[in-house]
Amino acid sequence: MKRERKRYTSEYKARLALEVVKEQRTLNEIASESALHRTQLLQWKKQLLESLPSVFADKRCKAQKEQEEHEAHLYQAIGQLKVELDCAQRAPEKKAGLLDRR
Repeated sequence: MKRERKRYTSEYKARLALEVVKEQRTLNEIASESALHRTQLLQWKKQLLESLPSVFADKRCKAQKEQEEHEAHLYQAIGQLKVELDCAQRAPEKKAGLLDRR
């Protein structure tokens, strides 16, 4: 019989991770009270600390980064289409050269 995985809300994870970061109680106390393994709490703490800089990041910087990524994708597509076009234009020349030799 399969056991369903427990799913926790992001608010619950954030609250517990913040509590671990504050260090007002020990990690073992928080883990036993919440019925979670201390490793899980440490993972949530790590995720919290990694995502904190993005909370204060300037929205314009995010928009600019997304714009640059979009432009890079478009330039890549343009380059690929140019290569395909060059190959398509050369193909008739090669075929004509083969027919002339016969």
